[in-house]
Amino acid sequence: MKLSAGAAALVTAATLFTSVQAASAAVCNRYCDGRDAGLATADRTPVTGSIYGRVVKVHVNDVDAMAWASIENGQAGDEVWLDRSFDGGRSWADGSKLGDTTVPSGSGGWRTGQFNVDDWGSNGVGALRACGKAGDRPEITCTAWTRSNWNAWDRRTAAATALMMRFDRGTGLFDTNGWWTGANALTAIIDNIRRSGMNSYRYAVASTYDKQVTARSGQFRNEYLDDTGWWGLAWVAAYDLTGDSRYLNTARADADWMYSYWDTTCGGGVWWNTARTAKNAIPNSLFIQLNAALSRRIAGDTVYRQRALADWSWFQGTGMLNGSNLVNDGVNLSTCKNNGDVTWTYNQGVLINALVELNRLTGDGGLITTARRIGDAMTTSGYLSPGGILREPNEPDACSGDGVSFKGAAIRGLGVLNSATGGAYSAYLQRNADSAYANDRDTLDAYGSHWAGVFRGTNHSCQHSALDLLNAAP
Repeated sequence: MKLSAGAAALVTAATLFTSVQAASAAVCNRYCDGRDAGLATADRTPVTGSIYGRVVKVHVNDVDAMAWASIENGQAGDEVWLDRSFDGGRSWADGSKLGDTTVPSGSGGWRTGQFNVDDWGSNGVGALRACGKAGDRPEITCTAWTRSNWNAWDRRTAAATALMMRFDRGTGLFDTNGWWTGANALTAIIDNIRRSGMNSYRYAVASTYDKQVTARSGQFRNEYLDDTGWWGLAWVAAYDLTGDSRYLNTARADADWMYSYWDTTCGGGVWWNTARTAKNAIPNSLFIQLNAALSRRIAGDTVYRQRALADWSWFQGTGMLNGSNLVNDGVNLSTCKNNGDVTWTYNQGVLINALVELNRLTGDGGLITTARRIGDAMTTSGYLSPGGILREPNEPDACSGDGVSFKGAAIRGLGVLNSATGGAYSAYLQRNADSAYANDRDTLDAYGSHWAGVFRGTNHSCQHSALDLLNAAP
């Protein structure tokens, strides 16, 4: 059973306890579940709820990464407990009612014992909320979900932790098991490790690889060449983080798979899919970046270097980079020229990233000049950056579809260019990060679709995009 993770919800006891499951197993980290709240060395109350004059609170002990619930301003028989979730509040062990207790005779309030927020032994990234009810009424109130600041001491680490709440430990992917969006989410986690120094989630790299390396066409290849490119770049990042050669070998297999779909139609370029139905910007931008990245990491390479250079030469000849310095979606196969389709945000950021990587390989300063023209256009466009805040064309209110991953790839590329230019886009990145933090975030530091606000829900694609933004911001 699931309830809203937002404002406190009122439900009946009969509804809440339908489909009762077994109680959660006790968790032992520094201390075991049930520790006396009187022994807590810290007490922070980030969320509260109320019902019939009673006040229900979550108390967080950040020192020990534990929490307890209390009910105040009540009477004997009032009830209070904790719920614990390991998937960002989407589900929890119904009927567990951690620390369930009632107010004793002669008292107006009571509290549970302390319970661990996370399960360190099984990589469970947790959240807790307090629920309570008046003893003489059936309705229940629950606070919003919250957690300790363990692995969440600043904006970046808190957003990374919220993303890891959506990591499926069974599959090694993220919540809905999205394929290419999962590659982007993993890349954001890797970038966060390198940016923040927080190594708690390194396990996600090997977990994803081991569980998915034989999926689809193997080695993270499938019928969509852009999907393969996203995964190839994720494994380059994993190689840089770990030094494990199997990740670099998989990235090479991905680049080679993409190259097998390069042909002379329209003079070159890789196809979007194995059915050869379209040639467009995103697989080719990814192909340039991936091949340039591989060439920089393989001693004596000439093959991947030439592939990257050839694709950039072809890309320029298509006119997909238009007169306004924005990248349109693809090529018209009848004319072999720019199809004039939408200038999605990720088409800007991925080409920027590709050009910076190619510049690192070749030293050609003109590549940075071109990347800056795209970056300037993206950040000043009233279409893509209304009010100075990045917004996807047709951006949905809810975090639905895979298009909500686009801004993450866009801002990641801009962040790379920002570093390459000594901070040319720092003000833009900071403005976007501040806006998202202030206007598009819930109590678990989960982010939504609109960085200008308001928050309307999250998923792993919205969350990795926000994490990409916070990783890129100064």
